[in-house]
Amino acid sequence: MNDRQASALHRAAARAALSAPGVRDLQPGLRHQLAAAVRGGHGTHSPTAPPEAGIRTGNTHDPPGWHVEVRCIIDESRRALDTARDVRERVRAAVTDHLAGQDEPGHVDVLVSITRTEPT
Repeated sequence: MNDRQASALHRAAARAALSAPGVRDLQPGLRHQLAAAVRGGHGTHSPTAPPEAGIRTGNTHDPPGWHVEVRCIIDESRRALDTARDVRERVRAAVTDHLAGQDEPGHVDVLVSITRTEPT
């Protein structure tokens, strides 16, 4: 998968995660946060950290497929378990559909991390 395809995969996963009830935002990984800090950005998002910065993907070999990690900031008014379950299902479906369109079918495993809750 080339960089353009990987970027499209990240965007599809980010859109799916952000569409889940209770998700406020995606939390960029440490690499993106440090890059934003060096550039003078602050907060969870800046122009240097797009929503897909909260998504990490990688290939798996047994079984062949993909591993997707999603880092979410959620609304405290909804149970974290319910939100994480919805994110996992939506991201798995979106990534599976995206990969099928790229003729790269395979198992999709999604890990959801709740990094922070925010008041309503």
